[in-house]
Amino acid sequence: MRGASRESLKQAEESLAVLTAVPATDVTALSDDLAAIGSLLDRDVSLRRLLSDPSRPGEERARLVAALLGGKVGEQTVDLVSGMVRGRWAQPRDLADAVDVLATEAELALAERAGALDAVEDDLFRFGRILAAEPELVSGLSERIPAGQRTALIDSLLAGKANPSAIRLIRRLVAAPRRRSVVAGVEELSRIAAARRERVTALVTAAIPLTEAQRSRLTGILSRSYGREVRLNVELDQELIGGMVIRVGDDIIDGSIAGRLAEAARRVSS
Repeated sequence: MRGASRESLKQAEESLAVLTAVPATDVTALSDDLAAIGSLLDRDVSLRRLLSDPSRPGEERARLVAALLGGKVGEQTVDLVSGMVRGRWAQPRDLADAVDVLATEAELALAERAGALDAVEDDLFRFGRILAAEPELVSGLSERIPAGQRTALIDSLLAGKANPSAIRLIRRLVAAPRRRSVVAGVEELSRIAAARRERVTALVTAAIPLTEAQRSRLTGILSRSYGREVRLNVELDQELIGGMVIRVGDDIIDGSIAGRLAEAARRVSS
């Protein structure tokens, strides 16, 4: 992707990370919805051109998304895709590709939430090695074979032998390869999984926006603490009064004024 598209994808990934960090989010449904929308945009050239047309105001494109998807997918998915179409895309194809990437990222977030990201990455890598050694299998998963037969073959090969998230990712790939060979598609899935494993996402809830200096300092502190690259996703909540709450996986660091007041009240009442 070129400049504008890369920036729009980055912003969409940050919005997705905020959603997937919230325990109440149905990440499976979110991932499935995004995959279905990605397939729709891949098939419908006119639609993806319409939703990425820079001559139309972003809000107009967002309203079109709401009209098309409202009631058919989850509200969080509608909001996420609406935000995406408000952005700038160097070419219409990039929008479809970006939605597909988010579907993969959401599935990997689900695996990460379950502590299974390493297992998913290993399963994808092993399946890629199997494909490299079995040209007949690659042929059986080509687009000239009906999609139902391709996904049934994946089920027969991997059911009970691979992580459910890995299976879902591979099934989606063979059902809708989007002009990729299955070998190239699995390599791309492995790359995305490996990149995610190398970083940690921290959800920071603050009363006021963080300055660049604050973001940089906090990123450095968390990266040293967790021994991995940390990406910050910041959301605002004025009810915190001041300070911030940091969530990294199951870890919660409550440095907010509201949190300290609540803790003081608990101590007094006990």
